[in-house]
Amino acid sequence: MFDILVVEDDINTQKLMCAVLKRGGYNTCTANDGLEALDKMETQRFDLIVLDLMMPRLNGYELCQQLRDVGENIPILMVTANQDTENKHKGFLSGTDDYMTKPFDEQEMLFRIKALLRRARITSEHKVVMGETTADYNTLAVSWKDEQIALPKKEFQLLFKLMSYPDMIFTRNQLMDEIWGLETETDEHTLNVHINRLRDKFRDNSDFEIVTVRGLGYKIVRRV
Repeated sequence: MFDILVVEDDINTQKLMCAVLKRGGYNTCTANDGLEALDKMETQRFDLIVLDLMMPRLNGYELCQQLRDVGENIPILMVTANQDTENKHKGFLSGTDDYMTKPFDEQEMLFRIKALLRRARITSEHKVVMGETTADYNTLAVSWKDEQIALPKKEFQLLFKLMSYPDMIFTRNQLMDEIWGLETETDEHTLNVHINRLRDKFRDNSDFEIVTVRGLGYKIVRRV
């Protein structure tokens, strides 16, 4: 079972969050501000932090920044009453992984936490599994049944990204920015070539297929 640290100075909100998380099957621990959270983290390991922003002593931005500065990569979900885009931007710059505004939807919070934990597991294991297919980032290879296919780095990164988020549509710009970098001069033709090569190599794979979403981009879907 996953252990989640709830950092929130409002007692009623803190209790509500813990109740929601416990119904979702998570263990919870609480801290009233950033300093107390750091104390808790010295003696206990947590899988994720739900973090309020405006708190005494050490606020959410400061706690998040301190954790990232020392290389702590624990998933962080910021939850705040402030809906300004500027504050969201500041939150992501300080190192948060996701951001919600109060009052929060309970089911959405559980969905977001599940996604963050899944992403963290993929990152730590450097592997993503879909059916009988495993993509291993350490070897840049994809294994399926008794077959193993080594891929060029860009092709592997592209496939790994799509496999990590089945059914999620990625625009061509998103994929080019992430795989080739923001400053790249790569055009859509290069991306299309890589997609077509992957389709050729995994045409007979029974676990997934790469689907073109007309006018948007690409996604991976599980084969029925």
